[in-house]
Amino acid sequence: MKRFFCFIFLFSLGKFAFSQFPNVLISTSNSPEEVSIAINPKNTNQIVAGANLNNSYRSNDAGATWTISTITCPAYSVWGDPVLIWDTSNACYFIHLSNPNPTITPGGSWIDRIVIQKSNNFGQIWSTCTATGKNGSKGQDKAWPVVNPYNNEIHLTWTQFDNYGTTNPADSSIILHSKSSDAGNTWSAPLRISFYAGDCVDSDSTLEGAVPAIGPLGEVYCSWASKKGLMFQKSTNGGVTWLPQEKFINTIPGGWDYNISGIQRCNGLPFTYCDLSNGPYKGTIYINWSDQRNGVNDGDIWLVKSTDGGNNWSAPFRVNDDVPGKQQFLSAMAVDQITGYVYIVFYDRRNFAAGTSTDVYLAISKDGGGSFVNYKINANTFAPSAAYFFGDYIHIAAHNNVIRPIWMQMTGGGALSVYTALVNPIVLGIDDAKKENLSLVTVRPNPFTTETEIDFGLERKTKLTIQIVDNTGRIVNEIAKGKEFSKGNHTLNINAQRYNLSSGMYYLVFYGDEKSKFTKLILE
Repeated sequence: MKRFFCFIFLFSLGKFAFSQFPNVLISTSNSPEEVSIAINPKNTNQIVAGANLNNSYRSNDAGATWTISTITCPAYSVWGDPVLIWDTSNACYFIHLSNPNPTITPGGSWIDRIVIQKSNNFGQIWSTCTATGKNGSKGQDKAWPVVNPYNNEIHLTWTQFDNYGTTNPADSSIILHSKSSDAGNTWSAPLRISFYAGDCVDSDSTLEGAVPAIGPLGEVYCSWASKKGLMFQKSTNGGVTWLPQEKFINTIPGGWDYNISGIQRCNGLPFTYCDLSNGPYKGTIYINWSDQRNGVNDGDIWLVKSTDGGNNWSAPFRVNDDVPGKQQFLSAMAVDQITGYVYIVFYDRRNFAAGTSTDVYLAISKDGGGSFVNYKINANTFAPSAAYFFGDYIHIAAHNNVIRPIWMQMTGGGALSVYTALVNPIVLGIDDAKKENLSLVTVRPNPFTTETEIDFGLERKTKLTIQIVDNTGRIVNEIAKGKEFSKGNHTLNINAQRYNLSSGMYYLVFYGDEKSKFTKLILE
C-alpha cells in the first residue's frame, strides 16, 4: 500500500526558529555537488540519489536515513553530471559522463560518451556500464533521461561538442537524442534534433540543458537553452523523427550563463516536464529556468507552459513571490504524475539585504502553473564561496505527495554537504489528515526538560515502528520495531535520561502499514 509522510508541528515558532520541514543531511563526503534524486513510483519509500563525481545514496525510509556508497565503471570511468531515474519495472539508473582509461578502453577520451548504469536491487549493486554517443573524440555532455511510462523506453538528450571549451568558429555544439527499448541494455544511434548549432564555449551561445519529457500520447518533448533563447523540439513517433527544426519559445534575457556572488559558475538551464496525471491539467508541458532579465542584482525563476503539445506557449510567469531586487538562481522542477502539482526548488537570497547568505525555497503550483506559493525549506542559512565548485544543478523529485528536494550547501570549514527536506504535504495543503489511521493527538509538554507524553490514536490494529531521529536524520533510539498496537488511544512516555537525549531538536517518527508521521520534540 502507498506510504507517505505527514508532519505535525506542535511548538511555539516565536521561541524556536528553524525550518518548517525536517532537513536530513545525506552526506559530506567527497565534495558532493551536482545532485540528483529519484523516487521509486512503485514504492515511494525507496529513493536513490547521486552527486559528482561518483557518490551514490539510497534511502529505504522515504529519505529519513541514507546509505552512502560510490559507483564505479572500470571501462569508461565515472566523470560527473549524475542523473538518476527509475523505470516501470522497479529498476533504477545512474547516468553520467565518461573519462576512459586508454589502457582499458582504447580510443577513449574525456567525456566521449554518455554512460548508463542500472541496478535491479535498489542501488545496492550497479551493473556494468552501457554507453551511447561515442563519436570519435567529440565531447558528450549533460545528458538527461526520461522514462516513457507507457512502454518503459528510456530517452536521453544531451549536448555534443566538436571540441569542448574552444572559441574556434569551425567547432559547434548540437543536441542529440538516443533511446533504449530494452531497459538500458542497448541504445539507438544518436540522432541530431537541433537544426541550429551553437558554439563550443559552454556559455550563452552554446546549446545546453536538453531535458526530455513524455507526453500523454507517448510524444517525446525536449527543450534547451541557446543564444536565441529557449528552444523546443518534439517527436510523435518515439524519437524516430522530429520536427524539421526546433521551435523558438522565448528569449533568455542576459543569457543562461550568469554571475552570482559566491558561486564559481551559475546557470539558468531549463527543466522540461509534462503532466501525465489524470488531473485537469493533463498534457500541459512546463519549462522552468532562471535568468537576470531584471538586472544583475535581481535573478528570478521563470515558467512557461503549453497546453496544445508545444504549438503555443504562455508568457513567462515569475515563480518566486518576493519583492523585486533579490537573487534567485539554480532552479529545478518536477511534476507529481499522480496529482499534477508542479514543484520548483531554487536558491534564494530574499531574506538578506546584501552578501552571499543563501536559503533554499520550494514553490508549489496546484493550478497548472497559474500561481505558486513559496516555502523556505532549509534549516540553516549558508554562505557559498566561489573557491568551491557548486556544480550546475540541484534537483527535486515528487510522486504521490512524496516531495524530496536535494541541494548542496556549505558547512563548517568550507566543506560541501548534500541535504534533503522531508516536505510535509499537509503544510502544503495537499493532504487530508482526517483520513489517517494514525493520528497524533497531544504532546505535553513540548518543549520539555526531563520527559514528555505523546498521545496518539489508531483507527484499527496496526504494527508500528517508532524511532527518535535527530535533526540530521540519524536514528537516536528505536522505541518499538514492528510492534502491534490495538485500535484506540495510546500514550508514549519519552524520558530524556532513559533515551540518552541531550538538549536539542528531535523528531518522533511513526512508521505504519500505510503512512508515516513525524512530530517535532524540543528538549531544553
